Amino acid sequence: MATALGAGAVAWSSTLLGEYSVMTMGGSAHGSSGGHAGHGGESGGAAAASGTVASSSEVSVTSLTADPDRAPDVRVELVARQEPIDVPGGRRVDGYTLNGTSPGPEIRARQGELVEVTLVNESVAAGATLHWHGIDVPNAADGVAGITQDAVPVGGRHVYRFVAQDAGTYWYHSHQVSHEQVLRGLLGAIVIDPAVPSTDAADLDVTALLHVYGGQHTLNGRVADERVTADPGSTVRVRVINSDQGTAAVWSTAPYRVVATDGDDVSEPTDVDGQRLLIPAGGRADVAVRAPADGSAVRLHVGGARSIVIGGPEASDPPAARQPSETIDLFAYGSPAPLGFDPSSPDRSYEYVIARRFGIIDGRPGNFWTINGRMFPDVPMFEVREGEVVVMHLRNDSGDVHPMHLHGHHVVVLSRDGVAASGSPWIVDSLDVHPGERYDIAFVADNPGIWSDHCHTLPHAVDGLVAHVMYEGVTSPFTINGDAGNQPE
Repeated sequence: MATALGAGAVAWSSTLLGEYSVMTMGGSAHGSSGGHAGHGGESGGAAAASGTVASSSEVSVTSLTADPDRAPDVRVELVARQEPIDVPGGRRVDGYTLNGTSPGPEIRARQGELVEVTLVNESVAAGATLHWHGIDVPNAADGVAGITQDAVPVGGRHVYRFVAQDAGTYWYHSHQVSHEQVLRGLLGAIVIDPAVPSTDAADLDVTALLHVYGGQHTLNGRVADERVTADPGSTVRVRVINSDQGTAAVWSTAPYRVVATDGDDVSEPTDVDGQRLLIPAGGRADVAVRAPADGSAVRLHVGGARSIVIGGPEASDPPAARQPSETIDLFAYGSPAPLGFDPSSPDRSYEYVIARRFGIIDGRPGNFWTINGRMFPDVPMFEVREGEVVVMHLRNDSGDVHPMHLHGHHVVVLSRDGVAASGSPWIVDSLDVHPGERYDIAFVADNPGIWSDHCHTLPHAVDGLVAHVMYEGVTSPFTINGDAGNQPE
């Protein structure tokens, strides 16, 4: 993938934008309460750290950082190695580890704390980065090779700093040769606990990270189910992270509740009974399960091949259950709640049409993905100004499912196929868009930078399904390919 983002990127993107159904609507910027798509919380870390980006001056992505004078509350060092992985319960595979394991160590922080992670590349030959998937970090910490940093070479190190603004379930992974390094294990979980525990918090909290190593379906790195010992009647919060390339299904014969999606709490969730939950590639969902009052156990299927058994220590394991054919529709699940911003009169509105056609990328002929009719790298920049409300009209004409992931922001789903959303605000950073579907989504431009917006079926990103949201006046000194060998996808 050969392109460059640098001082000339602003002029280049402005030229392209003129060709793609760009509408600037209204004059003044809409205010926002910040956080995830304006739904609670404070404004994005980069916006808070850097202030307003002036249109008359250029701002480098390297300056969009957390407070450099603030001492970290959580400090972690992750050492990346290219080495075989002994998958517990399975067979050895060639891959990548962090501190000797894959998945890497789970990072835990409390909302409002400053997290500092040092990545040390001991032996990853192609270089490595860390991207904080779903966390709206300052742009300099986004970890995308060639956009926000150079890939860290063997023997090098890079420090990431960000404030844990929003409580929720997230994960981290390399964004250098991501289609290979993520597939082969350079990843881990990160959980941000609320600053003040909720009065209805679960009694137990467990992580369920799903990943496939060489055809082996694992749960938290093991080819095995897990058992959670829980008191009768207690509630267990299961944080399901789908780090794979396809959609993951979650289901149980017992009722459960979907209490959060992509780190954002669901308003007034209700019991789900006899339906499966589908989680896009890269997406997360927190599911609340109640241990049976009689001391028996319940089986929660996560990802199809693996399960979590929840119940008393003496309870026998319940049998596996057939996956339901009916799917819970998060579009209409839960109860409406205030967004914190008004998307009805956006400052900018963009068409975003996904299709495919024959062409050549990096000398490779093939049937590649297009965005608004253009093939990578000749794709439009979606340019915004800080403080604007932005609406995107997504349409999938490609014949394949695409889990679309926007960095640095969460979006709220406004409508699907012309029908307005009716449940809890469905706020996500990873959204499955099926063939023929049309979505209207909105976000507040409250985190300045240059942000990747791509399909998280990572081989699709390699084949061109990548765009960027670019704030006016922001530039990058980094280039894709070049001397540093940056290859983000």
